[in-house]
Amino acid sequence: MADKTLFITGASSGIGAATARAAVQAGWNVGLMARSADKLEALAGELGDKARALPGDATDLAQQEEAVAATVEAFGGLDAAFANAGMGISKPGTEQGDPEEWRKVVDLNIMALLYTARAALPELKKRKGHLVLTGSAAGKRHIAGSIYGATKWFVHGYAGNMSEEMRDWGGRCTVIAPGMVNTAFFDEPKPDKIQPEDVADAVVFALNQRETADVREVFVMPRG
Repeated sequence: MADKTLFITGASSGIGAATARAAVQAGWNVGLMARSADKLEALAGELGDKARALPGDATDLAQQEEAVAATVEAFGGLDAAFANAGMGISKPGTEQGDPEEWRKVVDLNIMALLYTARAALPELKKRKGHLVLTGSAAGKRHIAGSIYGATKWFVHGYAGNMSEEMRDWGGRCTVIAPGMVNTAFFDEPKPDKIQPEDVADAVVFALNQRETADVREVFVMPRG
């Protein structure tokens, strides 16, 4: 386990940072990508030699490719990639929504996720690796007018399609579907909802399954 390596986007805070901590505790090396260089460096410093800070924009395919290559160079290979970067919408609905905001949400929630898969798959194939995607409870039910939810429906559909594709060469794909998570995603703290560490535990659970098990979805809801 100590030789396994995980690449994470959106790694500077929230679910991404919590997953980095949980993965290192479980014996993984981590390549950490996000736009916030200061936060990434602080997190990598906290985690030590098993982490590399890789500042960059997940919506840029070339930057993701460079980050994956740097992770492989640092640790000798890639066993898993976690496409976690994402954002919500401040002006919900279609009629009242902001088309510029829609473009940003699609670029990050969909295109950046596809770029993670595109950049990581050549390396994952070498080790029969694992692709993990951050979905949402919003991608499992219809919410009136939710464009954010529609982007997560894409993630869930794509995850199923990738599971079928990756099984041909021994790989696995898992979508993590949390309900409301207490992160900076929301303007107000949500202490009674899912904590980032809860989602991180779900990611590590999926990654650490034996080769005979293919966990395709983990659905996590708050108790409160």
